[in-house]
Amino acid sequence: MTETDEELVLKSQAGNRTAFEALVRRTARLVFARLYLDIGRPRDAEDLVQETFLLAWRSIRQMTDPTGFRPWLLSIAHTVAIDSARHDGRKKRSGNRVNGDVLGSIPAETPGPAEAVMAEESRQNVLALLRDLPEEYRLPLMLRYLNDFDYQ
Repeated sequence: MTETDEELVLKSQAGNRTAFEALVRRTARLVFARLYLDIGRPRDAEDLVQETFLLAWRSIRQMTDPTGFRPWLLSIAHTVAIDSARHDGRKKRSGNRVNGDVLGSIPAETPGPAEAVMAEESRQNVLALLRDLPEEYRLPLMLRYLNDFDYQ
C-alpha cells in the first residue's frame, strides 16, 4: 500500500530521508513544470528544482500543515525562481560576462541556427500563451503536456 503525502511529510519531519525521497519522486515533475513555465529555460529549471528540494529538506521541520505539502513546495520553488532572477540581474549589472571568444569555441548542440531560432520562437509563443491563461486553466495544461499526467 502506498503512503500518502501527509504520512511521508510526517516521516520526513522526523528525519527519514527515504520518505523525503519518495516525496521528491512524486513531485519533481510538477516542480520542474512550474519552474520551467516561470523562467522558460529547461537547464536553469532543472538546477532550480534541485535547489528547491534542498531548501525543502532543510526546512521541512518548520512546516506546520502536512496536508499542504505541494502548495508549500511550489511556494518554495517560486521563491527560488525569484531569487535566481535577482541573482542573474546582479550579475548582469556587475559586468560579469563570459568572453565571446570562449562561447565561439563551444560546439553547437542544435542542428542549425535557423532551426534553433524557429524552435525558440515557437517555445516562447507557447510559454507566453500559457502565462496569459488563468491559473485554473494553465495548471492542468502544464500537468498534461509537460508532465504527461492523465486528464483526471
